[in-house]
Amino acid sequence: MENTVKFYVLSYRDVRTYLLALLFVLGNLVLPQLFHLVPRGGMIWLPIYFFTLIGAYKYGWKVGLLTAIASPLLNSILFGMPSPVVLPSILLKSLLLAVAAGFLSHRYQRVSLLILSGVILFYQCLGTLGEWVISGNLDAALQDIRIGIPGVLLQLFGGYLLIKYVMRK
Repeated sequence: MENTVKFYVLSYRDVRTYLLALLFVLGNLVLPQLFHLVPRGGMIWLPIYFFTLIGAYKYGWKVGLLTAIASPLLNSILFGMPSPVVLPSILLKSLLLAVAAGFLSHRYQRVSLLILSGVILFYQCLGTLGEWVISGNLDAALQDIRIGIPGVLLQLFGGYLLIKYVMRK
């Protein structure tokens, strides 16, 4: 059996766009709650980005953008995390992630660790610069890079495995 992965670019007129975004938002609501059971789990594992990456990479930037905007906002409203102070930075990184994942998956029509690395490097580097501008605090902006390496690795390897082997069709 051939191990092929199909990629989609759904329209905002397609009801599947909203249903899939809803599923990925739900994932981004549940996963952070699980990681927040561990002290500093959210800062270490960066779970709020995981399903944004999957949704945007597999189903396109429109699903990704809906997920990227709704996930941090709903998490903040429902659970108080991320706190309103860091919400703009989280939203910026989520949006950068969705755009990069949607663009690169559409451009290359395949999943690879190299392409996912490019997505993650893009959103983390630009997001860190943006966070520094927003907060004025370089130390806070570098937090994902300093302590979030396990989360980056989860996105890279977990995202790869989920897209390549679980979401083939």
